[in-house]
Amino acid sequence: MDILLGQNPYLLLHTEKGQRFFPLVGRAYWTIGRSKDNDIVIKDHCISRNHAILQSTETGDFYLIDLGSRNGTFVNGRRVAIPVTIHSKEQITFGKTEVQFYRPTPTNAGKQPRHLEWDTLTSAVHERCLTSVMVVDMRNFTALTRQLDEKVLSSLIGNWFRHAGNIIRSSGSWVDKYIGDAIMAIWFHGQQ
Repeated sequence: MDILLGQNPYLLLHTEKGQRFFPLVGRAYWTIGRSKDNDIVIKDHCISRNHAILQSTETGDFYLIDLGSRNGTFVNGRRVAIPVTIHSKEQITFGKTEVQFYRPTPTNAGKQPRHLEWDTLTSAVHERCLTSVMVVDMRNFTALTRQLDEKVLSSLIGNWFRHAGNIIRSSGSWVDKYIGDAIMAIWFHGQQ
């Protein structure tokens, strides 16, 4: 299995039947839950149908977002109320199911000799395209964090992310980033 995972990030789940690996490659986000329409399906009655989202950014960071799950999402024992950055070897709990997040570090980084002239050259590609960027957040979120119970706050922001994401996808875009209580989406208009 190590050969298949290589230097790619993954989630590791220990079960009675052995270990299950969930490679985190090929896309920018993965949905997690017990419903079969999720990218990562975990059969546990304590996990919500649509429990959480794991998102990778262009910088290689990974964010974990609880989608207002009933039994919560935890990183190293702390409840996820807003999107949090996760790091290699951290323990994540969905309901009663524990997984570990792994992000292997390259073993040969910087060791490759650079003898070829074309290997050191970089060229820039420029393309003009009409683009719309939308950043939207919850009004008075900071005040809400002081007034609401952590469990209620987690449910509120999870539902907000889920519904806003559905609206953005139905409008022809995707959630590019989760920033605290905000969502950023991008639309590219027309073919150039």
